[in-house]
Amino acid sequence: MVITYSAKNPRAALLKDALILAGSIALAILLVRSGIIHAALDRAGQYALVGSFVAGICFASLFTVAPAVAVLAEIGQTHSPILVALIGGAGAVLGDLIIFKFMRDRVSLHLAFIIQKIKSPLFAAILRHRAFKWLLPFIGALIIASPFPDELGLALMGLSHIKTRIFIPLSFGLNATGILIIILVSRATGL
Repeated sequence: MVITYSAKNPRAALLKDALILAGSIALAILLVRSGIIHAALDRAGQYALVGSFVAGICFASLFTVAPAVAVLAEIGQTHSPILVALIGGAGAVLGDLIIFKFMRDRVSLHLAFIIQKIKSPLFAAILRHRAFKWLLPFIGALIIASPFPDELGLALMGLSHIKTRIFIPLSFGLNATGILIIILVSRATGL
């Protein structure tokens, strides 16, 4: 049976995305444990910072966040954490803009499906409350700053109708901060 994405089958689409995420995490673990990332970055030498930008683009997506975190943490071991975070943050903005323009409808369908399955009067009241609408961009910003995939944060920010001229510097700052924290934690723990 082939699972395809459609608004008519949101459960299958959600399952497919969950399986892709699990595969991405498994790939990241394999890349880190095998030393492939370290070897590739050693060979890249001076181009490792270009890798920060590419990893930043991948940092924004649900499907590539795990390998991106591994690459950014590895690059941050041998290069300036602030420089890697700034370059990775710039890449993440590009990734976020791509997601924001092309994938937000898919994420919105996932959210709608999940919300529809929750049949709690309290949850419904929270969704209708004015304060919740004010909190959407804040919660979205926290998700973007975290190593969690940005699609959910972008969907929440999209629901709040944030303007692109505000979104770009906000995305840059949040992603660069998240990447810097990942690098610093990686350096402190020796991972």
